[in-house]
Amino acid sequence: MAVVALRNRLTDTDIRRLVKGGDDDERANAARKICRLIDAAPLQGEESQAASGILQLIIQDSAELVRRALAVTLRQSKNLPHDIAMRLAADVEEVATPILLSSPVLDEDDLTRLVETSDGGKLCAIAAREHVPAIVVEAIIDKGEEKSVGIAASNDGAEFSQDAYEKAFASFCENQGVMEAFVARSTLPLAVTEKLIAHISDEAMQRLVAKHALPPQLAVELAEDARERATVDLVEQAGLAHDPQHFVQQLRMNGRLTPSLVLRAMLCGHVAFVEHAFAELAGVTHARAWLLVHDAGPLGLRAIYDRTGMPPRLYPAFRASIDIFHSMEMPHDPQGREHFKATLAERAITRFQGIPEEDLDYVLDRLHAAPAELREAS
Repeated sequence: MAVVALRNRLTDTDIRRLVKGGDDDERANAARKICRLIDAAPLQGEESQAASGILQLIIQDSAELVRRALAVTLRQSKNLPHDIAMRLAADVEEVATPILLSSPVLDEDDLTRLVETSDGGKLCAIAAREHVPAIVVEAIIDKGEEKSVGIAASNDGAEFSQDAYEKAFASFCENQGVMEAFVARSTLPLAVTEKLIAHISDEAMQRLVAKHALPPQLAVELAEDARERATVDLVEQAGLAHDPQHFVQQLRMNGRLTPSLVLRAMLCGHVAFVEHAFAELAGVTHARAWLLVHDAGPLGLRAIYDRTGMPPRLYPAFRASIDIFHSMEMPHDPQGREHFKATLAERAITRFQGIPEEDLDYVLDRLHAAPAELREAS
């Protein structure tokens, strides 16, 4: 858009309303219209200078409503000049928040400096950005404000380095709100998961166990100790384990790798865990176990199953589950995978009626605990 084109699209009335509008609302409406035009234009050279001049006029308005109109309209625009973005970020909280939360023109150096001079809602806005660089996360923790640290802790877009985790635990380990905020993250290092155990409520513990893998020994200890605040669901931990082989070995050492556990894992769709369990119990490599479990013929699964020493009466349930698993395509999205597991369990139960009652009750309970939309879809 040429300068003249930009000027032609702004009527004299727009400019008069912006400069001499009778009230704040009139000037704010004019500012919104002008900012929308600037946002839509591919500005370069003289066009950029012309737009900057207009925005300088808006940002000098004494009315907070007018400056907020600028901030809200251009909060995600790359056409917002850097110097104006910084002035808006230093403005009152209502004006600054949209820019601090969303503006792409602020880099990590800008954000780090802004953390040092911000507090309250401004700091929370920075912590909630779609992407918060690690250096900015550490600056937020150093600032020491509980609410903003909790927001960063629960924000998957906030990069927590090892140093950041250590700083957060050092400063907020006794703050249950901050500690429980970490549970909301999609992924957590195992060491962090383990540390959280001692600092969160029973309800948060259940969410932690359901969502994040625990170190194998810790999972076993929690499951075996009736005095613990929560009982770990080892079947779900089997599905979350980053190192299934190690997890299986740990379970066997503690006498927890039972036929019931392996069957429940199979019915819940944790096939990788079943492969490693068969390999451990049969004394073969995982590669060998994988080939036998997924053998297209009738003999492979039977051969390795017999070597595991598990009860012959359970073999038909494994056979039915593997056949159903091969007849379906595993989706890649989380909701699709949950639906896949529910469908596998329901079809296996329907096909084979000899599943032990306690295992059947467990699987049915898991299905009933699934989100309603997944049950309806199945």
